[in-house]
Order: sequence, then structure tokens, then C-alpha cells
Amino acid sequence: MFVLELTYTGPLDRVDELLPDHVAWLDTHYASGAFIASGRKNPRDGGIILAVGDDRARIEAITATDPFVTAGLCAYRVTEFVATRTAPDLSAYRQKLPAEGR
Repeated sequence: MFVLELTYTGPLDRVDELLPDHVAWLDTHYASGAFIASGRKNPRDGGIILAVGDDRARIEAITATDPFVTAGLCAYRVTEFVATRTAPDLSAYRQKLPAEGR
């Protein structure tokens, strides 16, 4: 699983102009099953996305297509973690530690 932290690098008025495109991009990745949660940070200097998958390169390729990124308005920090515990409603996303990590 991945925590995608985006930080705005451009002015909020430009972010707001591209927000519909960003939301459409989010919708695409929710539909594909890659994203399971997202929202603005408080204070509003970026956002957080929870993404699922085993391929960091694929997740990084997805973030590179965010309209905020292509417009030079944000930068991503990608943090990979193993979700060994979840709330019951998220049990489908639980992971096991790799054998070498035990």
C-alpha cells in the first residue's frame, strides 16, 4: 500500500482552476481500483491519497500523470508500507509481511 502526499508548489488559484481535471484523474484511478481514499490536507497545502498495489514504479507513473503535476503545481512524496492491520471494512487490503521481514 502507498501513501501519496502531494504538496502544492504553485498558487492556490491555479490549483482551483485545475481541480476539475484533478478530480477526473482521481475518478479514473478509483475506478481502476488503485485509489481507496483521498482528500485535502489541513491546512490546505496539498492532499493525501491512499493507493493499493505492489508495484511502486506503477504508482509513481500514475502520480506523474496528475494534472497538478503536469502543470507544475504539485510534487508527490510516495511512501510504501505493508498494511498488516486494517479496520474490518478494509480487510481486503490487508497484507502479509514478506518472509525476509519477519
